[in-house]
Amino acid sequence: MPHADAGPFDQQVASHRDYLLRFARLQLRNDAWAEDAVSDTLLAALSKPLSFGSRSQLKTWLVGILKHKIIDALRHHGREVCVGGDSDDEQADPLEFMAFKADGHFGERPAEWGNPEQDLSSRQFMEILEACASKLPASQGRLFLMREWLELSSEEICKELGLTATNLYVQLHRARLRLRECLELNWFASPRAT
Repeated sequence: MPHADAGPFDQQVASHRDYLLRFARLQLRNDAWAEDAVSDTLLAALSKPLSFGSRSQLKTWLVGILKHKIIDALRHHGREVCVGGDSDDEQADPLEFMAFKADGHFGERPAEWGNPEQDLSSRQFMEILEACASKLPASQGRLFLMREWLELSSEEICKELGLTATNLYVQLHRARLRLRECLELNWFASPRAT
């Protein structure tokens, strides 16, 4: 909450705290780490307001700072992060549960996804996507978010978490399949308000 004599910039930065916290929680899956990352982000933004320069939207600039803080948190807490499990579900090949023909094509055509570009701009879609991402197994979710949302390269992720490239690609593939299934069930197959 902004201080009573805080300036307009301070108030604008503080107004994005809830969004930043949701973003950090989704990435880190740990409330304390997320709080720390957001606090560090807000402090960094408030300590150097001139570096903002209105070259982008304030929210975009803050998320850019937060991405770096999240990466720092992942590195700092790396030993506490569990990557790769031996559960039967993670060892099972997800392709076995999908209807493919012998030639590799879908046995049943996937659901129509409509206009993805329009849907991506939809706040409602993003809420469903975040909910689906939060339901991924912890290791898959973390790898997917590091690759797709934090935009780390595969090499950086492998180095940071001590994974082989093959293991990373398998985990990312499984995460994408689960996300696709969740989106088909919760977004593309259900009627939406216009």
